[in-house]
Amino acid sequence: MAAAAVRYLRSAGSASAAREPSALPRADLRAVGADERAPVGAAGFRAVLGHFASGVTVVTAPADEDGTPAGFACQSFASLSLDPPLVAFMVARTSATWPRIARAGVFCVNVLGERQDGLCRQFAVSGGDKFAGVAHTPAPATGSPLLAGVPAWIDCRVHAVHTGGDHLIVVGRVEALGAPGGDGPLLFHRGRFGRFTA
Repeated sequence: MAAAAVRYLRSAGSASAAREPSALPRADLRAVGADERAPVGAAGFRAVLGHFASGVTVVTAPADEDGTPAGFACQSFASLSLDPPLVAFMVARTSATWPRIARAGVFCVNVLGERQDGLCRQFAVSGGDKFAGVAHTPAPATGSPLLAGVPAWIDCRVHAVHTGGDHLIVVGRVEALGAPGGDGPLLFHRGRFGRFTA
């Protein structure tokens, strides 16, 4: 497991504390002090940033001691570096899935295709068995779930974790990847799913 993930878990307390995240980030990690007014409101921030169309992914990690794998839907994903090959995703500090990925120290980014919006919705909910009825195989380098039918996947080890306000910025070192092809990408724009047309 990457040292950064270990440091994160230690800062969050015990494993049980990591499974039960607080509703708000720790005060010392907030971008705006408790006695300050935020320069923009959350609703306006979402409305404007929603104009930026993004792809949609599902980030997965192998099963832990309870025997079930972990996964969550993620729009905040990007390539970061060619040499070394690095990618990044952002996850809310309140995520119940992130501590499981951190403990595993590995993850697979499954890039969703244009007809996989149902899969995105399944992994966007909190709790329950997100993998129910979802075909997957172990990714070659890490054993993280590689979801059937995705047009591309990136298999990674946790390389670094940085704080970013109420989110964490997780950097992954790419160990294996592939693009079996098929459908075009699933897009998300202004609260709705869409498809790319040339």
